Amino acid sequence: MKIETKYHGLVECNAEEFVQFPSGLPGFQEEKKFLILPFSDDGTFFILQSVSTPGLGFVLTNPFPFYPEYDFKLDEQTVEALKLESEKDVVVYTVLTMADPFHLTTANLQAPIVVNTKKKIGKQVILTGTSYQTKHKLFVEKLAK
Repeated sequence: MKIETKYHGLVECNAEEFVQFPSGLPGFQEEKKFLILPFSDDGTFFILQSVSTPGLGFVLTNPFPFYPEYDFKLDEQTVEALKLESEKDVVVYTVLTMADPFHLTTANLQAPIVVNTKKKIGKQVILTGTSYQTKHKLFVEKLAK
């Protein structure tokens, strides 16, 4: 099948590739099916593209190369909702707020996107009781000399 996307135009895909978000995303509860598409050749950035709404695509990245100390624990309800059997089946993304210039781009560490890659189920998890916020600089600013 083909779907229209925000950043890639018309894309050929299979329904098996879709990641189901049973509860949607905060602010987009009606959006249940997404496709994760590469957005950079080096595998650093991705697009979480809505299958039903062509103009809805979020830029994502794996947070761990940028924030090696980033750590959180999923509560039992989330583990059950994602039908997780092994942590090997988990991929974590953070939603980016793109900026111009690009080095001012920020990452939302307070609400990671967690995906069960085996079952193709996703959820945006809102972390509470942490110091993580919605806007962490993706790139460390160089100090002026």
